[in-house]
Amino acid sequence: MRRIDLVPALAALLITVAAGPLAAQGVVPKQKAAPAPKAVAAGAPPAAATTAAPAASGEAATADDKTKAIDGFRSAKFGSNEADVRAAIVKDFSAKPDAIRAQDNPSELTHSLLLSVPELLPNGGTAELSYVFGYKSKSLIQVGAVWSKGTDAAITPEKLFSNANILRAHFLSEGFKPDSIAVNMPVNGGIVMFRGSDAKDRSVILLLQGTFENKENNQRLLTPTSLLLFYVADAKSPDIFKLPPGQF
Repeated sequence: MRRIDLVPALAALLITVAAGPLAAQGVVPKQKAAPAPKAVAAGAPPAAATTAAPAASGEAATADDKTKAIDGFRSAKFGSNEADVRAAIVKDFSAKPDAIRAQDNPSELTHSLLLSVPELLPNGGTAELSYVFGYKSKSLIQVGAVWSKGTDAAITPEKLFSNANILRAHFLSEGFKPDSIAVNMPVNGGIVMFRGSDAKDRSVILLLQGTFENKENNQRLLTPTSLLLFYVADAKSPDIFKLPPGQF
C-alpha cells in the first residue's frame, strides 16, 4: 500500500505554488469520459490558471470573517492525540478498531494511522486515509487521502480525473482566502488541481499525479495515476524530525 505521509514534499509543493502562478497552457489531463478542463487546455487564458487576486483592503475584515476554517478532517481535529483520532475514525466511518492500521515513518519520526474507505467520495472508488501525528507534539498534523490502483484495482484514469474535478469544484465554493487559491498548476509529475488556505495558513492541497506525454502544438497530455488530497496544519514548518544545525 502506498505511503502517503508526505509532509516534506507538501512543504516544497506549497512553496512552489505560492511562489507565483505557473502557466497551465498546453497541459491537458488525458481522459476519455470527461472533457478536459478549460483552464488547462491549450490556448487557455492565463487568468484561468493563476492565484486569485487579494481582496481590496476595505474588504479584508469581511473576507476574514467568511474564510473557510480548516481544522482537520471530519471529526478528527488538528492537535488531537492518537486515542481521540482513533475514536473519530470509528465515528466517521463506522470502522472496526482492528481495521485501523499503524505505520511509522523512520526518516520523519512521525506516526500514522491508515484506513481504507470505500466510496469516501461517492462513486469515487476506494481511498486510503492517512492521519499523521507530529514528531514532537504527538498530535494530529495532517490528514491525507489517496486514490490509485494501489488503493482500488478497479480505478481508472478517467475516474481519477472525475474525482479531481468534483473535489476542485467543491473547494472553489468553500471560501478559502482569495489570495491563497491556486488551480490547475502544473508541477513535476502532475497538476495541483486546487490549493487553498484559511486565515491561520492551514491548507488543503489536491494533486493529480501521472505521466506526461508531449503532443503536437506543444501540448502536454497527463495520464492520471493517482489523486492525492491533503489537509495540512502547517505545511511550511511541519512537525517532523530534522537534524539540529551544526551536528554534521
